[in-house]
Amino acid sequence: MTRAVELDETDKAIIRQLQVDGRMPYAQLAPIVGLSEAATRQRVNRLTERGVVSIVAVTDPLALGYGYQAMLGISIDNEVVKTAGKLGQIDELEYVVIAAGRYDVLAEVVCRDADHLLGVIDEKIRHVSGVRTVETLTYLRIMKQQYDWGTM
Repeated sequence: MTRAVELDETDKAIIRQLQVDGRMPYAQLAPIVGLSEAATRQRVNRLTERGVVSIVAVTDPLALGYGYQAMLGISIDNEVVKTAGKLGQIDELEYVVIAAGRYDVLAEVVCRDADHLLGVIDEKIRHVSGVRTVETLTYLRIMKQQYDWGTM
């Protein structure tokens, strides 16, 4: 089990600012969080090294022509971990988790359109050995999506 990292208010302030602009220069970030530039750089490096944050580019699927998103509830016959690993190799699946409850696996899929989604389900997911059923919950509108865990 991974040990939780304790964040102080300065760490949280740094993370909140970097969530708005991950390329913010340390010279601009430092006065906002009340540290020197060097201390801010050290804090960001420590947060990165400990795996608390990753500075990455996040794309908007809609802007790239991927306007069809859905959550898939997948039931597996056997070998859930092995089957989930195979599902995780499908490029269009952005998120794959083993779940407890009605479905064995939940997966988020991002596609260009309904035909693309049909192809992913029919030609890729259903061909994975162990997949019994796939229920598709198509997103009509995303009302909230955030990445600010642990900063509030």
